[in-house]
Amino acid sequence: MTTKRLPVLFLDDVVLLPGMIVPIPLDEATKAVIDAAQTSSDGELLAAPRLDGHYGTYGVVATVEQIGRVRGGGQAAVLRTGERARIGSGVTGPGAALWVEADPVEEAEVTDTVRDLAEEYRRMVIAVLQRREAWQVIDQVSAIEDPSALADTAGWAPYLSNDRKRQLLETPATEDRLAMLVEWTRDHLAETEVTDKIGDDVRESVEKRNREFLLREQLKAIRKELGEGEPDGSDDYRTRVEEADLPDAVREAALREVDKLERSSDQNPEAGWIRTWLDTVLELPWNVRTEDSTDLVAARAVLDADHHGLDEVKERIVEYLGVRTRRARRGLEVVGGRGSGAVILLAGPPGVGKTSLGESVARTLGRKFVRVALGGVRDEAEVRGHRRTYVGALPGRIVRAIKEAGSMNPVVLLDEVDKVGADYRGDPAAALLEVLDPAQNHTFRDHYLELDLDLSDVLFIATANVLDTIPAALFDRMELISIDGYTEDDKVAIARDFLVPRQRERAALTADDVTVTDDALREIAAHYTREAGVRSMERLLAKAFRKVALKELPAVVDAGSLTDLIGRPRFLPESRERTAVPGVASGLAVTGMGGDVLYIEASLLPGDKPGMTITGQLGDVMKESAQIAASYVRAHAAELGIAPEQLDHPLHLHVPAGAVPKDGPSAGVTMTTALVSLLTGRNVRAEVGMTGEVSLTGRVLPIGGVKQKLLAAQRAGLTEVYLPQRNEPDLDDVPADVRDAVTVHLVSDVREILATALEPAQASTVAAA
Repeated sequence: MTTKRLPVLFLDDVVLLPGMIVPIPLDEATKAVIDAAQTSSDGELLAAPRLDGHYGTYGVVATVEQIGRVRGGGQAAVLRTGERARIGSGVTGPGAALWVEADPVEEAEVTDTVRDLAEEYRRMVIAVLQRREAWQVIDQVSAIEDPSALADTAGWAPYLSNDRKRQLLETPATEDRLAMLVEWTRDHLAETEVTDKIGDDVRESVEKRNREFLLREQLKAIRKELGEGEPDGSDDYRTRVEEADLPDAVREAALREVDKLERSSDQNPEAGWIRTWLDTVLELPWNVRTEDSTDLVAARAVLDADHHGLDEVKERIVEYLGVRTRRARRGLEVVGGRGSGAVILLAGPPGVGKTSLGESVARTLGRKFVRVALGGVRDEAEVRGHRRTYVGALPGRIVRAIKEAGSMNPVVLLDEVDKVGADYRGDPAAALLEVLDPAQNHTFRDHYLELDLDLSDVLFIATANVLDTIPAALFDRMELISIDGYTEDDKVAIARDFLVPRQRERAALTADDVTVTDDALREIAAHYTREAGVRSMERLLAKAFRKVALKELPAVVDAGSLTDLIGRPRFLPESRERTAVPGVASGLAVTGMGGDVLYIEASLLPGDKPGMTITGQLGDVMKESAQIAASYVRAHAAELGIAPEQLDHPLHLHVPAGAVPKDGPSAGVTMTTALVSLLTGRNVRAEVGMTGEVSLTGRVLPIGGVKQKLLAAQRAGLTEVYLPQRNEPDLDDVPADVRDAVTVHLVSDVREILATALEPAQASTVAAA
């Protein structure tokens, strides 16, 4: 075909293919091209695309069918496109238009492959048109026999981009054009099928929701006409949220959830979760606080009326109340966004009144009291709550405690904080770090609520029996107050003032029916129980009252009648019996139940190979203490008066009771004394007890639990106790009656103990005989 010289019309963002009739708006450039075409070149022009500033290499030869005005008043020219042409070099021509050489593209011979592709593309185009119900267009497409003309109908396809249409324009081969169109149309049909399916699903869902809404509204109207199920306003969450006394941030979050609830149907599972969450938020006392009592004298009187002793705890509570009262007077209730709460840890053996003290403190302050039992808790969600997405999700125990208290400044008792466990569900002790940190708990965030909860006004009182199991980071956040146990006089006073009236009432007896003498109470405390607290004593009193209730009344319970009521004494002084032979010394230890006396026995075995066997289920630290004691004795044998041949025999060191695990370094001086007693044949004095860590040089190092150990020594009937010199400040915490009953010797070297704790050699020999 011959090359033509034509004015070229570049169309922005429009791609024309052969066989199209389209209107083109007339502007100055377009008019110049049309004028040039009509003046010469047989009225033909070359229309080519200009996409994103890039000019096409191919165009279509077009003729101007008509020029006129379109709707809106603007002028336009109607072009009919013909054959495809390649744009050549520029040439000169009349008018202001750009003239180029145009090489028309010859159509290749139609092959069987082209016919097959044309039929496949025709089926796809008809499928697309059927979805749009364009039946007339389907007839026109069906009537097209030329494969090239069929391919060029893609110029009308709205699902093809301009880039793809330009690619079709610049692909002269009919087979290649049809192959591309088959692929693109197949993808479009697949996408359309998915889109239609999604649209059908959405339409069905919307229709179902509208139908359910209509039925529910009709059901409401029917019930209203019948006078059944009158609404009580409980479901009007928007009104409840707007009327509730909530902080601004909480109100904003609650209203967002109300919006979600109003947009969802009752059958949506999320609606139930939102209602539960809103109920929880609305039930929390966000701005409710109780007024604290400001009478310090009356507060101390309440504490004294509820508990005997425990002066350190009572003083701390009165101090807290006094400081809070002063802050209130000066308008400093909140400093730095934080209230004046506190975190106190009451540590001590069972039965000393730690748990009941929390309730007494709440009554003293005039606050609400809530107890949170942490013993055995292993799930971190118990403290922080569960995520709302879980079925059956609930807020944590801290949030539930605030909800139960009904105020933001209650007294919360965290009972048995030392017995919190940890497993694959998390570490509750780590979750408590934020709760008990005064620097963080003003913005405590529960997983369920996902709202800041101010705990800085809460008075947390934690209780524990032992401190070793409390993580160091958690322990550092609490103020420790030790409750080490009661003296015999304390137990008698507690029993007289609290235990006897309570158990007498439970047995349906009155003060006129039965009287308990102080001698009987002292006998129970001394010989029937050996504990730091008073729980066993209370159980024995309950048993005695049950027996008395079956006898003739009135009755008097005195020391002589205890055997008939509660049996024979269970604990009698045994120190003299246990230390009647050389090699036995009385040590002092601290357990989870309080202080206790620990007897250490040493024995010399036959044989000529030195060595030492250690039994009694001892821990590694205690075994090392035994090795240190043996090494010290061997190194100073001559100084201690031990015969050299004694050191050639094996030794056996035993610490009863064998079924109880034991550990710690404080039995070092006791083991040393027992070994020296054995190897010198001198008994340890029966009235002597001792505690302290020993070094290889004989230095006596400080230990812990001095108060509990001295209380245990008094209960066991010991009258002299050896303590490390560096533990002298700990004696300030020991009750005066215990210091009067027990003579304390402060020593810095184990030789000072060996010099006075052992009986003279002659006396020991006579006692053994």
